[in-house]
Amino acid sequence: MEMGLLVALALAILVLDEPWSWIVIGGGVTWELAETTLLVRWSQRRRSVVGAEALVGQRAVVAADCMPQGQVRVAGELWQARCAAGAGVGDEVIVREVDGLTLVVDAL
Repeated sequence: MEMGLLVALALAILVLDEPWSWIVIGGGVTWELAETTLLVRWSQRRRSVVGAEALVGQRAVVAADCMPQGQVRVAGELWQARCAAGAGVGDEVIVREVDGLTLVVDAL
């Protein structure tokens, strides 16, 4: 990240004469400030989603028949699930909501 400022300093010290060296250093500082501002804004563009609520909308694979109760595997974790339509082992389902520690899923 500091590469622009380091290059500007190297040019100012080793290559350029007096008025141009200050201009290049000023440009390097401006570049670094702009880059830092953009990176901070980019990193804060949305809030992170954590917890069981982050599972809503994800696909899962049925590990134990959901007729209507069973188990699904989401992101490598095994969860209790409820599927009103029913789903067999190996079927893909989508998580619609979280009810306590049980995922409510629908068959795809």
